Amino acid sequence: KKGTGHYCVVRYHCPFNRFVISLSNNRLSFKQLRKILLISVLFSVIYLSISTCIRAEMLRASFGLLNLQKGLFLSGRSRLASSLVIVEHDNAKLNPATLHAVTAAAKLSGSGGDVTCLVAGHGCSPVAKAAAQVAGVKRVLLADSDAFKGFLPEALAPLIVACQSKLQFSHIVSSATALGKSLLPRVAAKLDVAAVSDVIDVKSEDTFVRPVYAGNALQTVKSLDKVKCITVRGTAFEAAAETGGSAGEEAAPGADGVTNSVSKFIGQELSKSDRPELSSAKVVVSGGRGLKSGDNFQLLYELAGKMNAAVGASRAAVDAGFVPNDMQIGQTGKIVAPDLYIAVGISGAIQHLAGMKDSKVIVAINKDPEAPIFQVADYGLVADLFKAVPEMTKLLN
Repeated sequence: KKGTGHYCVVRYHCPFNRFVISLSNNRLSFKQLRKILLISVLFSVIYLSISTCIRAEMLRASFGLLNLQKGLFLSGRSRLASSLVIVEHDNAKLNPATLHAVTAAAKLSGSGGDVTCLVAGHGCSPVAKAAAQVAGVKRVLLADSDAFKGFLPEALAPLIVACQSKLQFSHIVSSATALGKSLLPRVAAKLDVAAVSDVIDVKSEDTFVRPVYAGNALQTVKSLDKVKCITVRGTAFEAAAETGGSAGEEAAPGADGVTNSVSKFIGQELSKSDRPELSSAKVVVSGGRGLKSGDNFQLLYELAGKMNAAVGASRAAVDAGFVPNDMQIGQTGKIVAPDLYIAVGISGAIQHLAGMKDSKVIVAINKDPEAPIFQVADYGLVADLFKAVPEMTKLLN
């Protein structure tokens, strides 16, 4: 208090608190105390300013180092990313679905990653040579043994696990075919990871898109597993070129030690046809329950013959016994995306649409104008198929 010789010190939190308090024990004039306090505050401001600048620079440097490390990590991750593609074949030639899987694997691995193909079978060396010529493939692993006859998942899964243990791939890729859907979940279980099925797009090395609810919604999945086991829908990826590659061949690790005591391959009966394979055909003619009998599918066979088309069927036609189940198209059958899809006598159940709605041009023939198939068709013909199809065949003559 001025004029009385008494004073007080207001304490505040700063590095000079202790210095100010020690001065308060002496009897000083008001002017002296005020000068000391002003000097103290000035030093505090200078100290705080300098420390703030230093901390800001340290923080900026830390973030810069963090971003640098993150960039190096991500770039290194892309360089080290590698994919193993399970090759599907008949011991003589590649299944076209494998070419689509190679494209997906190349997208997963990035520009600096490697794509390795695994060819397992009996007498399958011609397939390994063909796989080595596929564009984008860096290496081919060959496992030629009696144990892999029939391509049984019980024998193939231990082989893939052995390859993974030895070579440490970041992704294991297969087509979303009957074999892939049976094999990859088994491999994922043995590796204690989650399988991601029916992928139609790759956002990054660990983020994928797949259809759900019969294709009515798309789900984005991010996998945190060290190795990702995925099946890819072939119609969603372009086919890799069958020529242009020069991959080296080597023996698959662990192939000699694989034995299959659980299942045994006896034989198989394959239906032979001069028409294109259903999953890879450019034109597909498909029939439904509206054909009324298996004999009436001859109408479609004649039409398909004029167009060099494959013939498919809806589940209703398969369940009715009109045609074998290897002709089924839909959610529980084959997924097709031809340039031209002709649906004859098919009402358009959601399960069937899930297997063909990605076709570039869809033509529907049905006598019911309210059939759901017309909602997705580019061209619709409300007519009796038993009159329309023979007329189409006649015009194609």
